[in-house]
Amino acid sequence: MSQALAFAAAALFVFGLGSVLPTSRARGGLLTLGVSFGRRLRPGAVAPRDLEARIAAAGAPGGLGVREAMALKLAAAPIAALTAVPLGALLPGRLGIAAVALAPPAGFMTPDLWLVRRARRRAAEIRRDLPAMLDLLRVTVESGLSLGAAIGEVGERTRGPLAAEWRAVGRECALGVPLSTSLDSLLRRVPLPEIETLTAAVQRAARHGAPLAATLEAQARDARLARRRHIQEEAAKAAPKIQLVVALLLVPSVLLLVAAALAAALLNGHGAPI
Repeated sequence: MSQALAFAAAALFVFGLGSVLPTSRARGGLLTLGVSFGRRLRPGAVAPRDLEARIAAAGAPGGLGVREAMALKLAAAPIAALTAVPLGALLPGRLGIAAVALAPPAGFMTPDLWLVRRARRRAAEIRRDLPAMLDLLRVTVESGLSLGAAIGEVGERTRGPLAAEWRAVGRECALGVPLSTSLDSLLRRVPLPEIETLTAAVQRAARHGAPLAATLEAQARDARLARRRHIQEEAAKAAPKIQLVVALLLVPSVLLLVAAALAAALLNGHGAPI
């Protein structure tokens, strides 16, 4: 039990360090050090197979690559160990030793947790912007532009992570890259079911000659329905958490206030006890 508490304390501490890493395009702090050190690692350095996909899903913050991410993980382990030493000195007995011993693996996993957190936030922003951008794309296609040019034009006139990805697709198509190849690259960078459905629908419409505007309108409608379902699911998950807070915090607080009021009334009515 003590080791589990030590691991949780160390993991929360180093995760707090990871949560303050820069989340914008500006480089700074540990991210800059990791990027500069990672570029000195040999290209064949051992890394998890899915690390590149997780970095792409997080938007490659600060130009982060596989080597840079591994450098951050390797640097976070000794940093966590050093920061856990004073914490371990304050903990009693074996609990402090366990905290120091478990801090390096917790620090090594902190960049992974940071990437997961960024990927979730980025996916939420993309799901929020997708329906409106699909409507703009439909109007742009109806005005006579090709799909690749229309995607780039909508990306230039909007903001957000999805707009940046669409601008990249538009630039690739302007340079002569086939639209199917650009959409496949987009799907690797944004591995969401909505983007996969959109890519498949666009390719199917181009293959069978179906009206593209109708396809985009249907995709926008489906994206809105999917976002509404996602919001409902999040609300359903939040209800038990709210009930738990009410049961464990609010109800005991109210009972304590009632008990204090009753005690004060009894003392005032019968006099202070001897």
